Amino acid sequence: MANEAASKVVLVTGCSSGIGRATALRLVKAGWVVYATARRVESIHELAEAGCRTLALDVTDDASMEQAVRTIEAEHGAVGVLVNNAGYSESGSVEEISSERLRRQFETNVFGVHRLIQLVLPGMRAQGFGKIVNLSSMGGRLTFPGGGAYHASKHAIEALSDALRFEVKGFGIDVVLIEPGLIRTGFSEAAVGGMSDALAKPGPYEAFNRAVARATKESYEKGLFSRLGGEPDDVAKAIERALRARRPKARYPVTASAHALLAQRAMLPDWAWDAFLRTQFPQPRAA
Repeated sequence: MANEAASKVVLVTGCSSGIGRATALRLVKAGWVVYATARRVESIHELAEAGCRTLALDVTDDASMEQAVRTIEAEHGAVGVLVNNAGYSESGSVEEISSERLRRQFETNVFGVHRLIQLVLPGMRAQGFGKIVNLSSMGGRLTFPGGGAYHASKHAIEALSDALRFEVKGFGIDVVLIEPGLIRTGFSEAAVGGMSDALAKPGPYEAFNRAVARATKESYEKGLFSRLGGEPDDVAKAIERALRARRPKARYPVTASAHALLAQRAMLPDWAWDAFLRTQFPQPRAA
């Protein structure tokens, strides 16, 4: 049985925009004590005005993560809810992505998530209550060409969460995966912007990289999948629903695009999925 006196304080990462910002605002308006965080605390001043408590937190800096958790524990005894939202997308062909860029993708999207989980779990275990919400993606269960680095990071989050869910359930701690589809934020611009090196490089993937950049941008702005997308607050609603659930589900796909594409991927064998992808992207090949 849950400890009614346990800390229910929420720590949300990556709150300067998009899903993190929407989640912090929705939860604080619903009465939760919310610590909104970002690398630059001045970027989230409007969240402080809305009632959130704000902290600087860089998920690639161990000392920064330790300090944020210590601050909350000193005031409330434990972090009750951790929402691991901070992340970004690195795009480009697998061959051309440098090891440095791949490591940077995992530092933010995977290693920061893992370290924050390690930091909050002792307090959660001690109070017999906790919820860990990891922002994955429909891209954690399917893969698009040109997104190998990003998809690999989200597949890793899925695996870590599945293992963790079993390992901590007996301590009164729930682990939830949120799997958004297309969300109308600055995500597509950032993803395309991250391809600048690849787009400037002639070679066997030149036309492919241009097509990936164009398809990424267009999927968020027009066509069927854009109409099946959603807003950051749609994800925030799913997070709040998971936090209020007595027995939260392991996974919450969000948006019609996520439900449609995950169902399609589950039904298709690999060769058929690859054939579908060839209708969306040019396949690199010898001249």
